[in-house]
Amino acid sequence: MRLLIVDDEKNIRELYAADLEDAGYRVDTAADSAQAATLLKKHRYDLVVLDIHMGRECGLDLLQDIIQQRKDLPVVLCSAYSCYKEDFSSWLADGYVVKSSETSALKDEIEKVLAKRGITPGKE
Repeated sequence: MRLLIVDDEKNIRELYAADLEDAGYRVDTAADSAQAATLLKKHRYDLVVLDIHMGRECGLDLLQDIIQQRKDLPVVLCSAYSCYKEDFSSWLADGYVVKSSETSALKDEIEKVLAKRGITPGKE
């Protein structure tokens, strides 16, 4: 399983990447929408973990781009702001977790979303 983490916070990207790699996933990271778009064209991902509030960017715009280009690619939104869970635009995502340094909720949500999509986490 190959995941893409998109978050403007370097410490969060590194923490999530390390924990998800320890869980057996291959992980790439992007600091913004432009880096994410480049990686999405270059590699085939099984799931994207996407921050919503990234400086001047809104991850919900990237979410819409992903859905337009690859409807089969599951996206889990990960935001420090739980208010976005009620935002209609966030409903396009397959999952939602509140950002935390404790990654068990994120890992659980990833597995749940993959299972819902019929993707068995045959982690490498």
